[in-house]
Amino acid sequence: MSRVTEIRYVGYGVKEFDAEKAFYADVWGLEPAGETATEAWFKAQGHDEHHVVQLRKADESRVDVIALAADSRADVDALRAKVEAAGCRIASEPAELTSPGGGYGFRFFSPDGLLLEISSDVAKGAKRELARWEGVPVKISHIVLHSPDHQALVKFFTEVLGMKISDWLGDFMCFLRCNSAHHRIAILPGPPCLNHVAYDMLSVDDMMRGIHRLKLKGMDIGWGPGRHTAGNNTFSYFVTPGGFTVEYTSELEEVDFETHEHKVHVPAPMVMDQWGIGTGGPQTLPHAAPNPGLFQTVEA
Repeated sequence: MSRVTEIRYVGYGVKEFDAEKAFYADVWGLEPAGETATEAWFKAQGHDEHHVVQLRKADESRVDVIALAADSRADVDALRAKVEAAGCRIASEPAELTSPGGGYGFRFFSPDGLLLEISSDVAKGAKRELARWEGVPVKISHIVLHSPDHQALVKFFTEVLGMKISDWLGDFMCFLRCNSAHHRIAILPGPPCLNHVAYDMLSVDDMMRGIHRLKLKGMDIGWGPGRHTAGNNTFSYFVTPGGFTVEYTSELEEVDFETHEHKVHVPAPMVMDQWGIGTGGPQTLPHAAPNPGLFQTVEA
């Protein structure tokens, strides 16, 4: 069955263009992968994805697009048909992409109105073997979204995009996989928007070394360090100059994509953070608000 298989990048519109560029290059640990007067791209050093962040100079801060991968052009075409059959609006038809890295893909609005892209055949970028204690991101680990109908969005990601449920936190947070990683997408109730983007670190030591670098750069930790239960991954959350939440994580559980059976975790403080030592909490991070630029069907 044609399905999405990975996360490629997240594109943001930002008012604080120069500050956001400096954050990703000088603080967060990504590498520049191209720039114009109004756009910039950044890659993770430990993976061959062409870029993981796209920034656009804008009058308001927003998520422009979330890009996902498919294995082939045939899969892209098949997913386009499935997306339209599910009632989503197609924003651009499958075609050769003109963005850095090229490839073949299409864009559409999710059931909640967020712009998504699915592509294949994107050019690979350079990567290198990271050494322990460098404390820089390997790649994007996962993305968490809010949805006003989170159960319906879970159904869309599983039945249309081919993901599988790995775990639930109560009945309000669902963790979805598209490969052997425990989750690449997670969905929470709330207005349609991005909650955060997480980046894999080579080890828990690298996460802690990254936290140290951010501390030296004057960045306060919003929540962490800690270890979640669903996925068993470590976490530490920060907020970019543009107001977006980002996470360093490590040791995310690997599962069998086909056979893993999900569990339901009962919400509790020591379930959210098994260590129970982290500072701050979700309440210290930006409040969820509808993403600007959502596509909304005009009601008759």
